Amino acid sequence: MATMPSDAELREALQPLLRQAGVGAPSAIHRRPYEYRTSFPLEQVDLTLEDGASLHLLFKQLDWGTLSEQSRLAKPSFLHDPLREAAVYGSVLAAAPTGPPRCYGSTIDRERGRHWLFIEWVDGRELFQIGDRELWEAAAAWLGAMHRRLAGELDRYRVSGRLLDYDRAHYHRWVERARQFARAPGQPESRERSVDLLLARYEPAIEELLAMPKTVIHGEFYASNVLVAGDAGDPRVCPVDWELAAAAPGLVDLAALVSGGWSDEDRQAIVAAYRAAIGPASFAARQLDLTRLHLAVQWLGWAGPNWSPPPGQQQDWLGEALALAERLEL
Repeated sequence: MATMPSDAELREALQPLLRQAGVGAPSAIHRRPYEYRTSFPLEQVDLTLEDGASLHLLFKQLDWGTLSEQSRLAKPSFLHDPLREAAVYGSVLAAAPTGPPRCYGSTIDRERGRHWLFIEWVDGRELFQIGDRELWEAAAAWLGAMHRRLAGELDRYRVSGRLLDYDRAHYHRWVERARQFARAPGQPESRERSVDLLLARYEPAIEELLAMPKTVIHGEFYASNVLVAGDAGDPRVCPVDWELAAAAPGLVDLAALVSGGWSDEDRQAIVAAYRAAIGPASFAARQLDLTRLHLAVQWLGWAGPNWSPPPGQQQDWLGEALALAERLEL
């Protein structure tokens, strides 16, 4: 469980970071838990600087030990790297379209188990709270522009951003975990049979996924991880929580964005906004369905049967995956 540092410890960590960012030292600190849902502890920090100016930050702790017991059940430990998100902010997102929060730096103290991240607090709404499809299209357009810009330097970003890699081992790991969880004690035999059938059909899909071009992806581009701020006519699309950034097919992010109960018309409009933003690169509807299938399999292997998703986030991933495998004729 997280132990919140004192104001004095926070001030000690912030002073050199703010100085390097060209901001004055804090004279007063006011803190409160942030309501935005995240697995790691997150606080809003309101600073009064020595010159009287105000600065609003988010303070995030990224050490595995800071997770609650429920969060540890829900989060696959093999994906965790406490340095990744800060590395992405520091070495990758400067080349992305404007929108993500400004990063004011990070503090790393391995002896005390501290990996702290300080980013701009953005006064926005989570995309899933917004019914205006045009704003979802704006998020898709931002995503397409990011994928286009970052693809050319992917090899450099793999290293500097400590990116996950969607290679053959990565895809097969989800297969193994989904099979393991379906066979756990207490699971009905019918579910085990359905999962085994699905995974046999998913194996050929892995070859097609591996053949897709890669770029830098967010890794969890769900509507709960995208804030929208500013004027509706010129919105700021602000993706947050870059913990699982990866080298992978860009359509993995698009599949996350359009997951859920969209009508075909609405989903196609969001996809069209993405397609327009990626420029001359193109993709087939089958490729998007393949990445949607991958996400469904990933969720089947995400956490064991002892974990239940929060209300409002439950989805029949097995049913969706079987329907996609049928449509793809796998």
